[in-house]
Amino acid sequence: MKFTKMHGCGNDYVYIDCRNELPENVADLAVRLSDRHKGIGGDGIILICSSDKADFLMRIFNADGSEGRMCGNGIRCVAKFVFDKGLTDKHHLEIDTLSGVKIIDIDPDAKPGDAETWVTVDMGKPEIETTEETIELPDGSRLSGSVISMGNPHFVCYADEPLTDEMVLGKGPMAEKHDRFPDRSNIEFARLAGNDEVEMRVWERGSGETMACGTGACATAVAAIAKGLTGCDVTVHLRGGDLRISLDDRGHVLMTGPATTVFHGEVND
Repeated sequence: MKFTKMHGCGNDYVYIDCRNELPENVADLAVRLSDRHKGIGGDGIILICSSDKADFLMRIFNADGSEGRMCGNGIRCVAKFVFDKGLTDKHHLEIDTLSGVKIIDIDPDAKPGDAETWVTVDMGKPEIETTEETIELPDGSRLSGSVISMGNPHFVCYADEPLTDEMVLGKGPMAEKHDRFPDRSNIEFARLAGNDEVEMRVWERGSGETMACGTGACATAVAAIAKGLTGCDVTVHLRGGDLRISLDDRGHVLMTGPATTVFHGEVND
């Protein structure tokens, strides 16, 4: 089985062309390949499949084997994958996901095989359930944030103080599995870092802390805009790089960022 290792701002996945055949036991495969010591290493695996209603279908399996609905960094890499492999010559694509069809625009100056390609994704309209809500964690502490869906669930927590491991690694796992979120949630910890700039760390549902989360960056920017903390064009600084998030006049969230190829390989099962 051939694969390509790619990342978007450090959010890394193993990408597999499955247009002709799906591998068996995908959940187990995701766990095995994602292992950073005994496998390829990554935050999960992403399958590129055929679609009867879009150019391609993307399926995401997290490092724990659970299937995700959407991945902003992942879908940018899918666009680069199909463009680089010659599976399409389009710079404007439609990619189907469990969260619906997403519209993708590849940098018009991009060439197949470029090490890094910039891609913009129309993430659609966010769903803001609450802009401020407090949950009590099992250790007795409280955590306040905004409940927002970008096709997958997010709990965005803004802080005045620097973002610490105690927040992300301590409170993140407890909040992810809180009863408030029956399907679990991605947990973002953020703070303002300048004019229309936000710093963010994320505890990602099913994967733990990752270097970046595209949908999480979108939710974090949406929360900042809704709270009046920023304007409608926000730069989100992640541990793995920066993403540019905009809210357009239709209320759609546009995410722009890099997609990077790391290496190609083959797995003998």
